[in-house]
Amino acid sequence: MHKLVRITTIPLSLEKLLEGQLTFMNDHYEVIAIAAEERRLEKYGRHNGVRTFCVDMTRAITPFQDLRSLWVLYKFLKKEKPLIVHTHTPKAGIIGMLAAKLAGVPLRLHTVAGLPLMETSGVKRRVLEAVEKLTYKMAVRVYPNSFELKKIILKEGYINKDKLKVLGEGSSNGIDTGYFNPALYNEEIKGVREELGIPYEDFIFIFIGRLVKEKGIKELVKAFVNLQNNHPNTSLLLVGPFERDLDPLDDEVFDLIDSHQKIFTTGYQQDVRPYLAAADVLAFPSYREGFPNVVMQANAMNLPAIVTNINGCNEIITERENGIIIPVKDQDALERAMFKMMTDKEFRLILAKNARKLIEKKFERKTFWEILLKEYKDLEAFHKHD
Repeated sequence: MHKLVRITTIPLSLEKLLEGQLTFMNDHYEVIAIAAEERRLEKYGRHNGVRTFCVDMTRAITPFQDLRSLWVLYKFLKKEKPLIVHTHTPKAGIIGMLAAKLAGVPLRLHTVAGLPLMETSGVKRRVLEAVEKLTYKMAVRVYPNSFELKKIILKEGYINKDKLKVLGEGSSNGIDTGYFNPALYNEEIKGVREELGIPYEDFIFIFIGRLVKEKGIKELVKAFVNLQNNHPNTSLLLVGPFERDLDPLDDEVFDLIDSHQKIFTTGYQQDVRPYLAAADVLAFPSYREGFPNVVMQANAMNLPAIVTNINGCNEIITERENGIIIPVKDQDALERAMFKMMTDKEFRLILAKNARKLIEKKFERKTFWEILLKEYKDLEAFHKHD
């Protein structure tokens, strides 16, 4: 059986972005998962029935450590001789594609799930752009996980279009609508609100993700505070971890979150379904995304979403069909959309009714896995005849 190596910078990406996918592929290839954080990676391997190998990688720019990681990975690939190396996330992409090219791996694939460089400028931007171009150059195929992202990559001239391909309707892993099913949670809603201390009659806006600047948390918190002043029966539920190092929130925003009696935080949660079930609307004012799982998850749980007009988000959400699309970094537009969702019940229920149906039609997870497997097999056949 041919070997398939999948690489992400940290195990969290394997757990969340690619949930279930490597186990599925293990029936067709000998799968090896590579990431940093040895203990967490080993635990992932045990739970998912796949081999693992730890390579220390960082999400920041660390040239000396990156060279060491490259050497360790190169030696491993040289020894294992996989047919396919498939990378995700920027750092795993550059180290993985370089090491695979040097080790003579025939099928080098990279998935792009967003471009962090879009929120940078100056020297840092130029460095990140050079890294992105080199990653694509070393790859045989590059998979943007949305059609809009593909357009951006072509517009910026990072790669020629022959190497680029969007799989299915987009996303990196689709969504398991059997798992994200609101019917499983009818009973728990009251309990979740009680546990968090949110009054049962409150209207809940939920955000899920890292609590950092580029997710639009500042705009969300300020829009909510304004709204809540006039509508006391409103709560904001923030599900996700604060980050102190990369892109932390301003002190003012952090203090508002900490002190406001109608803003609730849960920290990182392995299972977000109970919180989605307890909420009314997803508010996701992110500045940049690849193809955000959380928007698909909310829709699958019958929640309409307010999202920014960025790639990924504007491919999952259709204006006034399963959500509202607003401009990026526009606090007033966000506040207006939140007000509309909260006060126009009929409108909101129509969006909620459409939401799950659209996800089932376009983004079912098993379908995505089959599309990716077919892609691997097609490349394998092409490689044999090459």
